[in-house]
Formats: sequence, C-alpha cells, structure tokens
Amino acid sequence: MGRVPADPYVRRMTLTTTTAAAVSLRGVSRTYGAGPAAVRAVDGVDLAFAPGTWTAVMGPSGSGKSTLLNCAAGLEQVDSGQVLLGDVDLARASEAELTALRRTRIGMVFQSFNLIGSLTAEQNVALPLKLAGRRPPRADVLGVLAAVGLGDRARHRPRELSGGQQQRVAIARAMVTRPDVLFADEPTGALDSTAARTVLDLMRSMADQGQTIVMVTHDPAAAARADAVVFLRDGRVADRLTGPDARTVADRLVELEH
Repeated sequence: MGRVPADPYVRRMTLTTTTAAAVSLRGVSRTYGAGPAAVRAVDGVDLAFAPGTWTAVMGPSGSGKSTLLNCAAGLEQVDSGQVLLGDVDLARASEAELTALRRTRIGMVFQSFNLIGSLTAEQNVALPLKLAGRRPPRADVLGVLAAVGLGDRARHRPRELSGGQQQRVAIARAMVTRPDVLFADEPTGALDSTAARTVLDLMRSMADQGQTIVMVTHDPAAAARADAVVFLRDGRVADRLTGPDARTVADRLVELEH
C-alpha cells in the first residue's frame, strides 16, 4: 500500500501541537491480588507522551505493557498516582466520565479487532458516535473509511474482509471521534507481514499528520516505525530510545530479558 495519502478527512482531524503532554502518567502504580500473591504490574511509572508523536511500549512478557496502556487509557483504575489526559485526571474521574471520555477523546485498537460481525464496516465505524448519542454524518463515516483505504468496502461485513482490512476498519472506528490519543494494543499481532506493513504505514501517516499514538508491541520492526520506544521491565521504565531502528530495539529487548 505504501504511504497513505493525505486524505481531506485526515487533514481535518489533525491536532494542534502544544507543549503540554497529550497524556501523562505521574507516579502510577497498579497491583493485582493481595498479600504474598500480590503482583505489582506497574510500579511508580512517570511518563509523558507529547502531542503528535507515536510511542511504542515494549518489554519482556509480564513487564506490565498492557497494564500500562490500560491505565493510560482509563480502562483500569490505578492504585496510586495520576493519569492526565490533557488536564483531566482519569484516576479521579467517575465511571460515567470515563465512559464519555472513551467515546470522545480516547481511541482504542486491539489485536482482536473487536468488530461486530452482524454490522457492515460503515456501521461498525459509526457505532462509537451512536453510543455517544450523536448522529454521525454518513459523509464523515465514509470519509474515515476512505482515509484508511477502505472506501469501497463500506457495505462489507467483517467476514467478507481480510484480517488487515478488519484492523483498518477498527482503526477507522477509533478515529471517527477524532480522539486526542489513539491507544493500540498489539495492533499487528494477528496479521501477516503484508497486512501488518499496511497498518503500520497507516499509523505512520496518521502520526505524521498530528495524531498522538501509544502502541504496545512485541515486534521490533513495528516499534521501529514509531518516533520513540519506551522499554518496561518488572513494571518500571527501564530505557527509552528516540528514532529507533529494528536492530537496536531487538538488541535492547534481548538485554532486558536476561
């Protein structure tokens, strides 16, 4: 597919870059269980993700990557610390407030796509707006599908789409609300190399046009497409890389696993 063209819809959803972080974590900790069996999945993490940047989060299995992402996206409550989406502290928000934020300012993409099989691509993309009580203009829904290269697949159901196409529908669904931050948990984990490259090209284009992206991945080649990589080990930040390349990322992962 190559680089995704600068579609007019994508240009309309470009964010204004400011000096403030799009999302930041301050002293965030998250523990599962209690007593001797307790596991500190995230341990006093301080991180800030600048607007319009793409950051990959990596680390060995069990390092706390997905927990960190879920805390940053307001999907899990933290035990201590602050999670700031702009100037809103998600750690102190009510469940109703978190639900509203997830439908408007937070976009989520998962490895498993999570599309509704009985709905068309167009209907899946429109769903977050409908759940937020908004009547989505069809032109906007079709526009975001065109932006991910699926303008001709609007009436197709998930079973009629390839894995890569389903993931692009999931990205379109996450982007239709024009979120402040797009969180992606292993977005290429279920895709073959060609489909993964297409999805990463799309995400690179989105970041280049101002979208903030935080992505968990185990794949050094995927992480190398980001602007920076944050490495976790035992729930703590172990290292950071700016302008990563796949070899350096892979070597650092090997070091962290030993």
